[in-house]
Amino acid sequence: MKVGNAKYSWLIEGGCRLDSSFHMSEGRVYNKLIKNAPLGYKSLNQVTSELFNGIRFKRYYVSNEELGIPFMGSSDMLKSSFDGLKYISKKLSKNVESLWIKEGWTLISCSGTIGNTVYANADFVNKTASQHILRVVPNGQLPSGYIYSYLSSKYGYALLTQGTYGAVIQHIEPHHIENLPIPILPESKQQEIHNLIVEASNLRVEANKLLREATSYFEKEYKVEGFTKVFSKKVSDLSFSWASYNNNLECDKIESSFQEQMTIGSVATKCFAPPLFKHIYLSKNNGHPFLTGAELTKFIKKYYRWLSPRGVKNINDYKVEKGTLLLYKSGTTDGGILGNVFIADDILHGACLSDHVIRISTDDLRISYWLFAFLKSSSGIKLLQKMATGSMIPFITPDRLLQVKFPKPNDKLDWVFEKIEGYIEKSSESHRKELKAIDLVEKEIESWQK
Repeated sequence: MKVGNAKYSWLIEGGCRLDSSFHMSEGRVYNKLIKNAPLGYKSLNQVTSELFNGIRFKRYYVSNEELGIPFMGSSDMLKSSFDGLKYISKKLSKNVESLWIKEGWTLISCSGTIGNTVYANADFVNKTASQHILRVVPNGQLPSGYIYSYLSSKYGYALLTQGTYGAVIQHIEPHHIENLPIPILPESKQQEIHNLIVEASNLRVEANKLLREATSYFEKEYKVEGFTKVFSKKVSDLSFSWASYNNNLECDKIESSFQEQMTIGSVATKCFAPPLFKHIYLSKNNGHPFLTGAELTKFIKKYYRWLSPRGVKNINDYKVEKGTLLLYKSGTTDGGILGNVFIADDILHGACLSDHVIRISTDDLRISYWLFAFLKSSSGIKLLQKMATGSMIPFITPDRLLQVKFPKPNDKLDWVFEKIEGYIEKSSESHRKELKAIDLVEKEIESWQK
């Protein structure tokens, strides 16, 4: 139970509301706390040159990358990489200059799931974003990394999502947050936080570059353009299904281009998805950290839930180890999560994942990293999606996943291994630095309350 005193001025500001949920909300409490910061505060509009959403426009999507501009929605901005982004037409998209993202901005999801934030690094440059992403453009009065860290902290998030007076906001417009208070911390602390975010940002760019270099080898060797919608095939050549997407010719061409091939089943020591279970969540100190499949796609993986072993017969079936390949087994094939593969790093090691995630383990990390790099390529994704079944929501079973073919490791094995190893190390370090920066903000604010 929370207990507090409400001032008469609060009642006037809140339209004479008397319910405690309004006056004791986190947004209300944090707003008061920040405005009493020892060194004072500045409003968001004082430390930014612009606060704006992108313009609304009719979107003309194109499949040819040369004719289009990468376009991201509010969920895309949180992903660990931007593979699979849609492209809007260069020719038909008007005033596209106002949609460009620039390095150093803080991006906020302002529609649907609101309040998610991301710091725009070099990978965001030359990409456009929808009007559902609010852009925070710093003017130099406060370091951009500090502004981002504060807005990403529990204090900034509460003020973004609940407003300064505790009301629940369904959609964020610039005028909703222009007066959001930002505490002034000692300059040395601001700079320390900013430096951590810049370092994390650069590490993320380096990590994604290493991943692209590894997958580019498979893109060059095995990529097949186009998609044949109408074709004929002998009955004897059909796979486990008569559905066209389970027998597409492009996948046949990819497989025939392998000089030597293997199946996932020939190298996997484990390939399974845990059974359904009852989700019982506990406090942080009593449970096992848990992530859903959707949270797995995000670059910064924050744990909001901790799983109780009481609802699970064997909790170890749900934990993953570093180097384990992870595949979300259901979803759509047109830009959805189906066919996307991930790899457990230091951050995911020991965490529990949803029963919708298939785990693939081998007894050789070099093979796991080789397989991961191939499955991240466009050819690998096509072969994975070929194994899907289901009329409404396609899904992949572990048994069918074991039948997926991939090129046998060759003299590029060590090179690919080093690239993926570097990708994992830099991604983990980037993750740690960003969370450390946010933690420094929260601890500094908490120190005022002691």
